[in-house]
Order: sequence, then structure tokens, then C-alpha cells
Amino acid sequence: MFKRFLLFSLIFTLLLNCSVREKPEFIGLENIQVVDSNSKHITLSAEALFLNKNNVGGSLKTDDLKVYINDIEVASIISDEFDVPSKQNFTIPLTVAVATDSLFDKNSLGGLLGSLISQRLKVHYKGDIKYKIMGFSSTYTVDEIQDVKIKL
Repeated sequence: MFKRFLLFSLIFTLLLNCSVREKPEFIGLENIQVVDSNSKHITLSAEALFLNKNNVGGSLKTDDLKVYINDIEVASIISDEFDVPSKQNFTIPLTVAVATDSLFDKNSLGGLLGSLISQRLKVHYKGDIKYKIMGFSSTYTVDEIQDVKIKL
């Protein structure tokens, strides 16, 4: 009987000390850039920056995070789960390769030509990142627009 009480007390104490005070804080997207471009593909990358103040981690997953270039939907990012480290800042990579032929649209050809002349693209990440821990889940909304320089 005493062993059960001791085991129960130990588990209860551990749960109290490793509590989840709040979900990790989503700071925003940073380092949005074109990492490669050629006649067939444009590869974009960004980092989603988070701050976890909790003693425990969890996991993050992107489900259908859309990428728009010059207001044209060109890709969706669906990722594996990322482990959330405890008590620190961390980033998750968001990289996508976009076929250049997906940028051609009769209605936006002028915008694309303007982007090629100015060597800049309007990149928009929009969607959700989901956080899970011990049966609890929460969603972060991503809606970030940035002009990025094209590497020719």
C-alpha cells in the first residue's frame, strides 16, 4: 500500500513540475527568400520562429500551408511533425519548390513580367500550423507577405 502511495505521489509531483503553462508562442516567419531559381523551378524557403516557455515539448505540423507568388496559388506545404524543444526558441523550415510554368496565368502575365524586370516576387504564406501535446492541440494562423529578390 505504501509503495502505491509513493508511486502515485511521485507521478503527481512530476506532472505538476512538468506542467504546460501555455502553448509555444508563434513569433512569425523570417528569412523568406528565393534559394534557387532557374527556368524550371523556383525554390523558396522560410523559417517559422517559435518560443516555448514550457518544461515540456510537443509537436508541430503544417497541414496545407499555401504559398502564393504574385497572388497566384502555386504550392501547398505539408510536412512531417517537428519535435518542439522545451524552454527555448526554435524554428521549423518551410521550403517549397515551385514549377515556373505554374506562375503563368493570362490574368497575371503583366505582374509576372513586372516581377522579372524588377527581380522581385510577392511571396505570401497562408494557412495553419498545428501544435499537439498530451492530447491537447492548438492552431497558429500564418498570414505573411513579403517581397523577395529573385536570384537570376
